[in-house]
Order: sequence, then C-alpha cells, then structure tokens
Amino acid sequence: MSTIIYPSPIFGPIHSRRLGISLGINLMPADGKVCSFNCIYCECGLNEDHRPKLPRPTPEQVSEQLELKLQEMVSAGQLPDVLTFAGNGEPTCHPHFAEIIDDTLRLRDRYCPKAKVSVLSNSTMIHRQAVHDALMRVDNNILKLDTVNPDYIKMVDQPTGHYDVREVIDAMKRFQGHLIIQTMFMRGQKETADGIQESVDNTGDEYVAPWLDAVREIRPQQVMVYTIDRETPTLGLEKASREQLDAIRDRVIALGIPCSASY
Repeated sequence: MSTIIYPSPIFGPIHSRRLGISLGINLMPADGKVCSFNCIYCECGLNEDHRPKLPRPTPEQVSEQLELKLQEMVSAGQLPDVLTFAGNGEPTCHPHFAEIIDDTLRLRDRYCPKAKVSVLSNSTMIHRQAVHDALMRVDNNILKLDTVNPDYIKMVDQPTGHYDVREVIDAMKRFQGHLIIQTMFMRGQKETADGIQESVDNTGDEYVAPWLDAVREIRPQQVMVYTIDRETPTLGLEKASREQLDAIRDRVIALGIPCSASY
C-alpha cells in the first residue's frame, strides 16, 4: 500500500480540499514519521513503519527555506491562500514550535499578507502553555476531535502517550472559540491482533450525539467533517457516505456553528 512521506521543511504548494492553495510546512524529518498519534487511517502510514533517521528541521532551516519558497512564488505570481503546518506527524511536538510560528507570521506578513496561517494538530499538546499561546496567534487553529469515546480513540487514533479526552475538551475550551474542530468520520472494520474484526464506524448516533455535546460545549468558530481521501495503512476502512457527512454537518449547523463537509 502507498503512503506519503512529505519533504521537509517545505512542500507544495498543493490543493487542499478544505483550505485552497496550500504551502506546506513540515516540522518532522524528511525521511519518516514522528507523531503522538498512530492513526490507522493516516496517509503517512503507521509510526512503526516509517522510523526516521534524520533530525527535525531547525527553526533556522524552516525560516530560510520558507522565505526562499515565498520569494519564488511571488516572482511567479502564484501566492498561496494558506501556509499550512502539516506533514509527517504532529507539528506542535517540535520543541521550537512557538518560535517557528513567530517566524512564519513575520514572513507571511512580508510576502503574502493575505494568506492565512493554519495548523493541523491532533490536540495532544494544546495543554502546554507555549503551544496554546502560539496557536492563539495563527489564523486557523485546526484541532482534531474524532470522537469522545475513549475506546474508539484507543482503537483508531492510537495515542502514543497520555491522552484523556476530557482534558482535551477542557483545553479546547481555553481557546474561547479561536479554534476549528476537525473530525474524521469513516466506516468499515479493522482486524485485531487476534484476528477479530472490529467496527470503526463512528457515523452512528452512538458516537455522533456525544461528539455533538462536546462541540456545543467547546463552541468553536467552525467545524470541518471529512472522510478518507487516500489509501490507508490499515485494510478494511471505508469512506463515510456523502449523505452521512451531510447529515452530521447539518446537526452541527443546527447548533449555530458553521460546518463544512469534505467527501
């Protein structure tokens, strides 16, 4: 099965389903994956299959290469809609994440002031004050919340360290609305180590209703619901249907919160 290991520290631009023309910023090594989640649907594959040998890029390397790329894009007359922190793992795990955010905002203001700065995060580090403060400075603070069911999180998102969904919800509330919740909905099954098929379907009311309660409590500025778009490292996973995503989207909108669905 194919997986995507992105160049580092800069990749693209690419066309994002949700964000437009996106210039990617990858704070993980260029030869592997480092993440505090090990999601069974991750397009970059499972952590254990892509152990890197190279180090993370330094803040200086990120700043220098981002500036060169932005200069190139300005010369070509192709400015990005968004500068997106994503790539081969969780960007907020970088020890100099806050410093890199400051550098990125400075370069954005110089070369493409209309572009948004977005961070795609799995929310595992938002309890750290420096990470929280940095995310408050970006335009699109996009935080993952696939479900509020601890067993589902353990099976699908597979956190590599401590993860308490109640603590994550409380940390999300501290942003006081300056966040976008992003949730993966899917169907299908995964096989356990014992050969048992377990459902990964989180589109039913058993999962959606408690998740909606959390969304109502957090009161984000927006919600993005989406489904599988590329090949996954775990077999048996299936896309949620357009009808299912639309129904979930409409339930979010009924709460008075804007919501988009990507199929």
